[in-house]
Formats: sequence, C-alpha cells, structure tokens
Amino acid sequence: MDQLEMCRVAAVVAAAGCGARMGPGGRKQFRLLAGRPLVDLSLEALSGHPEVDGLVLVLPADDPDAWRSPDGPGRFGGKPLSVVSGGDSRQASVLCGLEAAAAWSPELVLVHDGVRPLVSPALVRRVIEGAREWGAVSPVLEVHETVKAVDDQGRIFRTLDRRPLRLVQTPEGFSFPMILDAARQARAAGFEADDTATLARLAGREVRVVEGERDNIKITGPADLAAARRLLAGARGGAEALRVGTGYDAHRLVPGLPLMLGGVAVPHSHGLEGHSDADVLLHALADALLGAAALCDLGRHFPERDQRLAGISSLDLLGRTVKIVREAGWEPVNADTVVVAQQPRLAPYVDRMRETVAGVLGLDVGAVSVKATSTEGMGFEGRGEGMSATAAVLVRRNGEGQP
Repeated sequence: MDQLEMCRVAAVVAAAGCGARMGPGGRKQFRLLAGRPLVDLSLEALSGHPEVDGLVLVLPADDPDAWRSPDGPGRFGGKPLSVVSGGDSRQASVLCGLEAAAAWSPELVLVHDGVRPLVSPALVRRVIEGAREWGAVSPVLEVHETVKAVDDQGRIFRTLDRRPLRLVQTPEGFSFPMILDAARQARAAGFEADDTATLARLAGREVRVVEGERDNIKITGPADLAAARRLLAGARGGAEALRVGTGYDAHRLVPGLPLMLGGVAVPHSHGLEGHSDADVLLHALADALLGAAALCDLGRHFPERDQRLAGISSLDLLGRTVKIVREAGWEPVNADTVVVAQQPRLAPYVDRMRETVAGVLGLDVGAVSVKATSTEGMGFEGRGEGMSATAAVLVRRNGEGQP
C-alpha cells in the first residue's frame, strides 16, 4: 500500500459477505446496477468526496478474484485503493480493513457497506463532520411505522415505543485510533457485534447520530435491487418509459438427455436437444428481453457456431442477456412464461423455476409467472417430439443507455 503524505479520512468498504438472501446469480456486492457492480458504485460514492483520501476494499477470503480493479487510475478519483481479504464475520472483515488502513495513519475512518451504492455526498459530509466533532457517529432514520414484537409462532405480544428507535445506516464514522483499538479488543475478547458503532460503545465511547437518508438503501434481496434501480433512474432523470417484449423457442426431445426447464433439472426419460442445455423457457425469456429492448434475438448475441457456448447453462445465457439489456438502458419489471409439453408433469417444479428466474432477473418472485400446459395430443408437443415455450416481459428504462 502506498504511504500517503497525509491521510485525514480513510474509508473501509466491507464487501466480504456471501449475500445468500439475494438468491442465485452470484454474490450481491458484484450484482449490476445501471451496468456497474454495486461495490464499484459504493467505492465511487466515497472516493468522490474531497475529504476522503484513501480507500480499503474488503473482499471475500474464499473468492479473492471475484472483483477486478476497474481500468484506469481515475476511476476512484485517482485516490489510493487497497484491496484485502476479509474474515469469517462482518466484524472480522472490518478489522482486516482497519488494519490495512493503519498504514496511512488516518485521523478518521468511515466504515461503509459495499451494498449501499446510493449514499450521497451530503451524507458522507455529515458523517465526517460528526466523527470529527464527537469521535463516533452513525447515520440513522426515524421509525415511522408502528413496531410490534412477535414470538416464534407469529403472534404479536407487545407494541414497542418507536420514539427512541432508529434504523442505522452506513457509513459510520470514527476516530481511527479509537476504533482500531476497540476492534482489536473485541477480537481478543471473542465479542461479536452487528455494527461497528457497538465496538466504540464497548470501548466506553459515546456514539452520536446524524440524519440518514431514505434513499441510502442496503441491497439485501432482489426487491432492494429493483428499488435501487428505480431510485437511480429517477435521480438521473430517466423517463418512465415502458416496453413489452415477447419470445418463443422450441427444441426436440431425445432420450437420455437431462431435461432443464427454468433453470431446474426435471426428472424425465427424455431431454431437450440443443447447442446449450436447450432450456426452452429461459431461451424464450431471453428472446423476450432482447425484443423489448430492440436488441435483435438470442442467436445474434450467442450464435450456435460459437463453440465456446457448447453445453452452456441457459441460466448463464439469461444472466448475460439481462446484463446486455441493462447496459442498453432497460430494466426487467415482470415476466410471464408458458411451457407447452405433454409430459412430464411440471407443476411440482414451477415454484423453484419462478425463484430461479426471479434471482437472475433481480426481481421479487411475485413478479415472475411460470405456467405449464399441454396440447391434448395435438402437434409436436402433443406427440412428445419436443417442447416449446413463450414469454412476455415488461421492461422499464433505467437511466442508462440511449432513449
């Protein structure tokens, strides 16, 4: 790590989690928002503040190559960036980041979630000013809704007084020597905390609060990612333009091949034949997405003559298609699909298909429909020669690309 002549403020971005609640499609900190990984946007938001002098990015220890440094030294304002591996908990990962930042001897440090990409310069400024004045500060939101305590049987047993309650966000700001020492003491004592401010309190420091922001959302599940896209589109003046796309695909059934539908392995004596795994549902859906964005069809982007795609998972193809569509300026809103097949019975697998598709599209499962029907013996589907699928999708402009 380069030694800075003077580091007033360092920022530690914690991005070492697994993000299990996001569902299929990879770790959430590397999911795309407006065509960019969430963690990149979080880094840029912090590096863009004039008082932040250096950045430490904490990545998963079991997957150190999951993130690649963006091309060009100016991506993060030309400010030094140190990339380190995290630990087996958020607290352990934050300590790894603090230890790395110690080489700069900063006065203050900001600790930020890598999946809060919409933090504003005004909030960063408030946290820095608060940390400079008080030594430990957290941005918070008032709780507007009624809060109930619920037991493990789903029964309400108490109404809580919401007046003293607050929702805590990041970045949190601290005097650097104090929080580094507190984190080291917590590690030695085997103490685990949900947030870094708790460590400051454990060390006997008073933690003050500053006003947070409703738009500074934490991306935890697909619905949060969809909300962030809407917020970003609005901030960039994106039009609320909507488009509809439709797709169709059909493949021949042959004995002995695995049958993949909606990204789910379905037990059957026959499977679909194709250059990829021939998942007709996902192919129809990918075509619908491309059609809605006026980006030609699946074959244009992923030609069968490309031997690198031989046997590729259609979930991978769908994920690549979603990326293409988003980079062109469009965001999935909902999807409706129909699989036409005489056999096997698909009803037991429909919910898993919906969950799998929703994860790749970055949608709540309630925005994805998967239906199955037969032709009562008519046509190639009815004779068991093959299967077909149709799909319809709605997309919304996301503020990227061209109108």
